[in-house]
Amino acid sequence: MKARIPNQPAGGNMMKRIQEMQANMQTLQEELAVAEYSATSGGGAVDVTVNGSHEIKAVKIKPEVVDPEDVEMLEDMLIAALNEAMRKADETAEREMGKITGGLNIPGLNGMF
Repeated sequence: MKARIPNQPAGGNMMKRIQEMQANMQTLQEELAVAEYSATSGGGAVDVTVNGSHEIKAVKIKPEVVDPEDVEMLEDMLIAALNEAMRKADETAEREMGKITGGLNIPGLNGMF
């Protein structure tokens, strides 16, 4: 009588795929955290760069837009550029994670980025 090796349960293959996905997600998270995203406002008067961790890396302001009589306009341009750069970082993170997860809604990932 020959010994029969039972077929590996279907869950074993699934666990391997999940572990691979987790490893890929970890690598991607690390890459996204250091990636930089730039945005401008005021027709290029203000340029900001943030990373995927939402840290501000650079702010450039053209001297001609610095008007002591209208600081509010400069503040508004900074806010607009910062929000746009962070939006780009978030959209990139969602798109790249979607490639790994295949669009699955995995609990615990919402709000990760």
